[in-house]
Amino acid sequence: MKKICLNILTVLIPVFLVIGCTDILEVTPQSDITEQVFFKNESDFEPNVAGIYTVLRSLANNVTYGMERGEELISASNSRFTVAWSHTLSPSSGAVNYAEWYRGIGHCNLLLDKIKGFSFSTNPDLRKKIVGETYALRAYFYFHLVRVIGDAPIMLDPVVDENVPQLPRSPAKDVMKQIQADLDSAIQNFTGMASFSPTSYPSKYRFAYGSALALKADALLWSAKVLGGGDADLQAAITAIGSIETTGLSLNENFGNVTGVRASSNKEVLMAAYYQRDETPSGNYAKNALPFLSIIQGALNLDSIPYAVSSGNGQGAYQISPLSKSLFTNNADKRIPFTWILERQTSGPKVSWITKYPGTKYSDDRIPDNDLILYRLADVYLMKAEAYAALNDVANATKYLNYVRARAGTGDYAGAMTKAAVEREILDERGRELYFENKRWFDLVRFHKGGTIDVYTYVPNLAGKSTPLFWPVNSTVMANNPNIEQTDGY
Repeated sequence: MKKICLNILTVLIPVFLVIGCTDILEVTPQSDITEQVFFKNESDFEPNVAGIYTVLRSLANNVTYGMERGEELISASNSRFTVAWSHTLSPSSGAVNYAEWYRGIGHCNLLLDKIKGFSFSTNPDLRKKIVGETYALRAYFYFHLVRVIGDAPIMLDPVVDENVPQLPRSPAKDVMKQIQADLDSAIQNFTGMASFSPTSYPSKYRFAYGSALALKADALLWSAKVLGGGDADLQAAITAIGSIETTGLSLNENFGNVTGVRASSNKEVLMAAYYQRDETPSGNYAKNALPFLSIIQGALNLDSIPYAVSSGNGQGAYQISPLSKSLFTNNADKRIPFTWILERQTSGPKVSWITKYPGTKYSDDRIPDNDLILYRLADVYLMKAEAYAALNDVANATKYLNYVRARAGTGDYAGAMTKAAVEREILDERGRELYFENKRWFDLVRFHKGGTIDVYTYVPNLAGKSTPLFWPVNSTVMANNPNIEQTDGY
């Protein structure tokens, strides 16, 4: 296995309190504090688990895995696509070095090992909160990894010296068992707190009871449809989502508030990754969707286009694809203005700019600083619809589908009440509702494995190719660990 970084994330990561006691994570560089000197007091653990979220946020901010291989994006004026978009992946081009995933996993393993020696006798709830978050974080890293490369090494022990185990890739089904075990442990710790309330989200930027359940349901759907878990996993996903529905969330009446209101005060969001102005040089991935002024000069609807003045704050790289636009068959769909806008020049239509994450317009420029959503209620409703449809319960499937359609103003589903038709409508609805939220490729793989679509004919850049659905691992991974085998198909 690629060596795992042993440095502990800095205790100096600022964790700010906002309204509702919401923790906001601002990211600073890692320190050189090591495990030998760091875990000396109970007060060391809270800033450490806060620091692990920097890895989660980095993964959430990377569209290569969740979006590029799907059909959502085409080039605009300044392309930033990798070979994942063109589906020309190979062991020498676009292959995965999974060091970042295992860096996060390694920090989780170390924290879980070191916290065993501390009782937190004056604040046992804090211990349970920290342990619950750490298990959920480890589950997130493994779930993200299993969706990218499939089979993956299962590393559960802390690495405290240079003796890094040379682990082979475990079957994806075994990785999934570990993910579910970690999530069960996380949920058990959250519910075991004396102060537990199902409606409590101490921070929408960190794992809590509701967001751990959302991750669990997401993983169960993957297990059911991609790994052969079948009806049992589908039923378990439905049960998990039923518990989420008791946590006090509700849909925003105005779709613009989905990404336009910070997660900390957003009644629909379970969990998001936080960004603020000038926090990092690159901002979040929405930067690539924002045009900069010089490339849209002369647009007749310039004032309606969310643009940055400087190319440093907007790259003009992506636009919505014709295939994704075609999903919006109802022109009255209230989501359209908050999804894309067509640039109009005197010579005619030009680029369809993405408006899902418009950033914030400040006095000097527009900055891509929206929270990046990991889970929200509409997503969860559509997961439940998907699980019911896979079980051939089309009545309940359309019930949850219609919750989302009602907010969009598109009316109840009126198509054929067959399993195949409803499943396809759910996939299309996810394409409309969750456009540009870094989920589409994983959705397409799930529905492909479930038989709803043939992804090799649905995704234009994949048509006529035989590129495997999972990524290859790169030469560095293979060289560092002779027990690692290449992903099937490469």
